Amino acid sequence: MNIKIKRTNDELKASRPTEDEIKKIPKLPISILVENVRSVHNVGSIFRTADGFGASKIYLTGYTAYPPREDISKTALGADKVVPWEHFENPIDAAKQVLKDGITLVLVEQTIESKSIYLSKSSYPLCFIVGNEVKGVSEELAKLANQHVEIPMRGIKQSLNVSVATGVVGYEFARNYSSDNKIIL
Repeated sequence: MNIKIKRTNDELKASRPTEDEIKKIPKLPISILVENVRSVHNVGSIFRTADGFGASKIYLTGYTAYPPREDISKTALGADKVVPWEHFENPIDAAKQVLKDGITLVLVEQTIESKSIYLSKSSYPLCFIVGNEVKGVSEELAKLANQHVEIPMRGIKQSLNVSVATGVVGYEFARNYSSDNKIIL
């Protein structure tokens, strides 16, 4: 007996919420501050990932590309049209706004204070910071964070691509929040 177990792309698209419907789905109290990410493909991927785990907002800062841009939309697959975002020329201004709004600022970086994302407890709402593909998050911005977390690395490489790291951290925070608040993802 040959039973199909995978859903087709058309079946997946048919069950996808519309742009109007997505506005009615509650967002999680998790946002992302992106500092000086140079690749538009990484920015598009961050939008797509943020949409996937239900982020409430993305703060695009410094020279990070921001919509409307066709190259971002192509990678984001339209998520750039449904995930709220704001651009700040100065990353510090964005961080100060986040803190002023009573949101916990979490640095995703290997620092002298960082703990494994899997061993950390965070308070919500929170905004996590990811940075440049080569230099990471600036020292000045890192110093403003309330908490430092890192993704444990077991191989020869000591970091992940910024968009991949955003996915790992975003989904872990979403899992923790949902578990603590008895929300089914």
